[in-house]
Amino acid sequence: QVQLVESGGGLVQPGGSLRLSCVDSGSIFSNSAMGWYRQAPGKQRELVAAIASGGRTIYAESVKGRFTISRDNAKNTVYLQMNSLKPEDTAVYYCNAGRAIATMPAVSWGQGTQVTVSS
Repeated sequence: QVQLVESGGGLVQPGGSLRLSCVDSGSIFSNSAMGWYRQAPGKQRELVAAIASGGRTIYAESVKGRFTISRDNAKNTVYLQMNSLKPEDTAVYYCNAGRAIATMPAVSWGQGTQVTVSS
């Protein structure tokens, strides 16, 4: 049973940084692609960044150059380093997994972590 637990959100001023973490308590992590999604009020959930089991990464255009996704297979953890945050980055951030990036999201959603960018 895969269980994903996100953490690291909070309130930050525009231009600030946050690092999100997602721990997988199941057993699929090292063989799975992992991704970060976000959902802002009134909007659909969207993929922000993803990393394949081999390390290939993809990013949404809106976050390229500002966000970095990484993974630590020994800790079953995927990270999202978010720099130069903007008010439009405000959302609940979720992680998910799949056999490959193209097959995500493939597991149950966690509770997410709220990111609020505001002065």
